[in-house]
Amino acid sequence: MVVKNLVPAAVTALLLSAAVGAAPAAAQQSMSLGTDSSFIQMAGSVGLLQVKLGKLVAEKGSSAPVLEFGRRMMADYSKTNEELAAAAKQAAFPAPVLLRQHQRIADRFARMGRGSFEKNYMAEMVKSHSEEVRLFQEESESGRVQSLKQLASRMLPELQQRLTLATQTAGSVGADVTASRSEEGPRSTSN
Repeated sequence: MVVKNLVPAAVTALLLSAAVGAAPAAAQQSMSLGTDSSFIQMAGSVGLLQVKLGKLVAEKGSSAPVLEFGRRMMADYSKTNEELAAAAKQAAFPAPVLLRQHQRIADRFARMGRGSFEKNYMAEMVKSHSEEVRLFQEESESGRVQSLKQLASRMLPELQQRLTLATQTAGSVGADVTASRSEEGPRSTSN
């Protein structure tokens, strides 16, 4: 009789230990998928914002460098957005949408007058691209979904070039980017 009760107890103990051991692994996978999901949503939203703001540049911009920058951002991010949407679908994440924080930025620029638009736009571009470079850098180093990690690694050099172009263009129109550049921290050593 002791043996009859001992076998079910041993099986139960094995099942419980397996379940408890698997729980941290499942939680870690869930957390990393959340991080990858956050990456694709944030990156996609930033891309959608870039296209919206590029359209506003066409309406409100006046200097050739800013108009050219806006056109390039619309073209570049239209392509980037397609790639991000495809990557989201492949990783079984929802398609990126414009997040509330980015909609607020778009609304602020839509209401802005022409006189202050270009300098503010270019300061925002430096800040936004700095944050985007950090986002893609983090995903390329720490992402768990291999396809998203590879996408981030592949896109990172292009985003760094966009940041450089944004900084140069901002300087050409006299935009104050010191606060945006100082937020980058010690990682950024080039102008």
